[in-house]
Amino acid sequence: MRLKQHVIWGQRGSFILAATGSAVGLGNIWKFPYITGENGGGAFVLMYLACILLIGIPIMMGEILMGRRARANPILATAELCETAGASKGWTVIGWMGALAGLVILSFYTVIAGWTLEYVENALTGKFAGLDGESSQRLFDGLLADKGKLLQWHTAFTLMTVAILALGVTRGLESAVRVMMPALFVLLLVLLGYAAVEGEFVTSLRFMFSFNPEDLSWEAALIAMGHSFFTLSLGMGAIMAYGAYMPSNQSVGQTVLMVALLDTLVALVAGVAIFAFVFATPGISPGAGPGLMFVTLPVAFGNMSAGIVIGVIFFVMVILAAWTSTISLLEPGVAYLNERFGLSRILASLLLGAVAWTLGIGSVLSFNDWSDKQFLWGKSYFDSMDFLATNIMLPLGGVLIALFVGWKLRDEHLLHELKFESAALLRWWRPILKYLSPVAVLIVLINGVFPILRGVFVE
Repeated sequence: MRLKQHVIWGQRGSFILAATGSAVGLGNIWKFPYITGENGGGAFVLMYLACILLIGIPIMMGEILMGRRARANPILATAELCETAGASKGWTVIGWMGALAGLVILSFYTVIAGWTLEYVENALTGKFAGLDGESSQRLFDGLLADKGKLLQWHTAFTLMTVAILALGVTRGLESAVRVMMPALFVLLLVLLGYAAVEGEFVTSLRFMFSFNPEDLSWEAALIAMGHSFFTLSLGMGAIMAYGAYMPSNQSVGQTVLMVALLDTLVALVAGVAIFAFVFATPGISPGAGPGLMFVTLPVAFGNMSAGIVIGVIFFVMVILAAWTSTISLLEPGVAYLNERFGLSRILASLLLGAVAWTLGIGSVLSFNDWSDKQFLWGKSYFDSMDFLATNIMLPLGGVLIALFVGWKLRDEHLLHELKFESAALLRWWRPILKYLSPVAVLIVLINGVFPILRGVFVE
């Protein structure tokens, strides 16, 4: 028997800030700009927005609806909804898989997020000054080889996450996002303003938004579909957990549209600012991929006026983006232990934080002592955890959410939660959720696991 939770976001707009904080993370800062520039620029952005409308928004509405309807964490919410809908208890796998995926992602996310703490220190101590591509790569390689330092920052970011959630939903989670998200937006605007004055702003805009339909391909479409799903933090329980705290008189549709808009704007603005810095620095390439943030940008910061200040601002902004994401990853599990077993949020946060921290040690070692070891599917420990969570668990959870809300929940339950929505929204939302969204996410899932399956059958 669960302990019923009655906590509701205390201030209007808290859900929007929390969900946007969950969605905006490390991927927005460097992955989205990179894939946009490499896959058709403005044409890719339009395709990505279409995917947000047809995949991300419908599933996000369904996930929020589940959490708010049951007023519980994802695990107990799915169990209660199965009972009220007369559905098989097998559907409770949605909640369990989401909470577990969040814990797995948190275990390696805090390792990567920890690098940003190191890079704030590097910027403050002047280590970016005079860097070129080779010396910047050595600086980054030196960090990865130092397992003690990686463990130190991994521990620090895990404790930062635990500290917020231990304070509770209102004093901790809500208060944190209401400070961190506006701070992130302000820092992003400062970077954009500096990029407009000192960087190659026009070149960056051309790189990000030039309309090149000939660059579009099936591979680009798959990338757009995949990123539109993952960028909104779907399938990991965070949005369902946050939905449980959402006021009943708040429109689900309008809220989701605002979150999707803010998430996309942050990614686009960050991309314009980043590439303005990159193009203003001779000898570095915008096509650096994952190395863009930790190898290429320090070179740009180290060779521009006020580069130290801008470097600190940039990496503090990234820390805020990562921090708001990590607290969302841990919240579903903390809420479950609190609501199901009556554990205090302090104890629940410490317990699950310790589990994620322990799992993360393998990711720390993946960049040094275990760099030549293979785990699942012939991948390193870090890549195995990443692949398991993001390529399998999240899209599978998204498919199940779409099918459960679209086919199993009763009309009266849906209409009660969507009573503030427009008639037009209701006309298109459920058919898309029932038919189009599951197919699209299945394509993403199959595309993600196909290389692994092909490798198994070839062997």
